[in-house]
Amino acid sequence: MTNTTGPVVTSDAPITASDPIPTPLAPPPDILRCAYMELVVTDLAASRNFYVDVLGLVVTEEDEDAVYLRSLEEFIHHNLVLRKGPAAAVAAFSYRVRSPEELDRAVEFYTELGCRVERRKEGFTKGVGDSVRVTDPLGFPYEFFYDVDHVERLAWRYDLHTPGALVRLDHFNQVTPDVPRAVKFMEDLGFRVTEDIQDDEGTTYAAWMRRKPTVHDTAMTGGDGPRMHHVAFATHEKHNIIAICDKLGALRLSDRIERGPGRHGVSNAFYLYLRDPDGHRVEIYTQDYYTGDPDNPVVTWDVHDNQRRDWWGNPVVPSWYTEASLVLDLDGNPQPVVARTDTSEMAVTIGADGFSYTRAGDDAEALPSWKQGEYKLGHQL
Repeated sequence: MTNTTGPVVTSDAPITASDPIPTPLAPPPDILRCAYMELVVTDLAASRNFYVDVLGLVVTEEDEDAVYLRSLEEFIHHNLVLRKGPAAAVAAFSYRVRSPEELDRAVEFYTELGCRVERRKEGFTKGVGDSVRVTDPLGFPYEFFYDVDHVERLAWRYDLHTPGALVRLDHFNQVTPDVPRAVKFMEDLGFRVTEDIQDDEGTTYAAWMRRKPTVHDTAMTGGDGPRMHHVAFATHEKHNIIAICDKLGALRLSDRIERGPGRHGVSNAFYLYLRDPDGHRVEIYTQDYYTGDPDNPVVTWDVHDNQRRDWWGNPVVPSWYTEASLVLDLDGNPQPVVARTDTSEMAVTIGADGFSYTRAGDDAEALPSWKQGEYKLGHQL
């Protein structure tokens, strides 16, 4: 009989924080979506080549210190800022809010929490007006804005579309040592959990959270943090992702591919993970699902289900679990990284034997011989 055991679907999946951040009395800002990320890069020309000439993002504006990029269906000034700096890091996870008044709410919300808050009527980047930046209680640099320059939406400019066209910014992914604490805080900010990974002991390894009606605007991944795991751009179809792989191969840039292509169990999306010239991780992502109903069910995956990260059961390379980008405070200094004390996902799913096939209840020795060898470090050649 075919084994159809998979994730558990529930009306809700409460994740309880043992050390929660206090909930402010002030209401949170009404966030619409993740809007852009500001990356600090060490070689602006090399980064521009990767994101523009290889991946096909569109240059809205640039100068000697920064390049402002957008995806093909975007109408706001940018989805990605590449800013030249001494060390690779993330300067801002930026969210658009529903109205200008929401910026006042952001100031009140984070001020009550005792966070550092900075507001600039002229904005922090070109193309964006009145903005609020904060260092949140988890150590991440967040920005909130409404006023923004509109630019040409290139959805109909098929003469500019490449086979691997990137059409939208889809999500962020953040690394944090205490996932339940991060989830509870993001829920206070108005986010909702769509999927998560847990074990029978109650450890939460990751959670996906959304404001727009997709699987996520950001995810909280357990690990040493605060750090940025990846920023993700969407394509229309999975063949666009395959075209990107072919292009990287043709350019002799296959070493930029860290993981994939493949299909996730979590989110059901087709994916590809790349590393830019500074090592910042970029996901190319497509075909997740709608989550906008108020009673959208939560999907919980067992950490030992090998199909949670890759639906086809392919192993996850260790770098994907361990490496991530530093984040900056509002002065541009790297935030100190705090070690995770809960069990790491890599430790329980890979362990000493390397790439383990860890589906709960399965006997590793009962696997086909070709799988037994494939999933152990040292047996890859």
